[in-house]
Amino acid sequence: MSMKEINPAESITRIESNSDLTREFGSHFLVELINCPPDKLRKVKDVKQIMDEVIRKSKTSLVDVAFHQFEPEGVSGVFLIKESHVAIHTWPEESYAAADIFTCGQEMDAYIAIEVMKEKFEAEQVRYRIIPRGF
Repeated sequence: MSMKEINPAESITRIESNSDLTREFGSHFLVELINCPPDKLRKVKDVKQIMDEVIRKSKTSLVDVAFHQFEPEGVSGVFLIKESHVAIHTWPEESYAAADIFTCGQEMDAYIAIEVMKEKFEAEQVRYRIIPRGF
């Protein structure tokens, strides 16, 4: 999938760094789960079971859930939580998953969520970055 470059306009600004925010609403964690066993990433039932545990252990409040099964394999899922959302997208053929955790509350512990994902997806490597959200 290729992404089209946005033609900059006065109302669209590419932000290189959010270090100068005056009003912060939350933190957006972009998580890379690398070298996971493909069987952990193939089917909705397996991914959802792991992500249910992530949600439970990270002390967040679940509002709704939606998952999609790709054919022949791969999963996308979103957990709408009281604090915002947690999403997961898997590429079993690459032993890779990408997760987003956006939290604007104090209840959820995103670091616990990342630890549980690493453990349960058996990722050999996990990388993440945090983007403060606001203006």
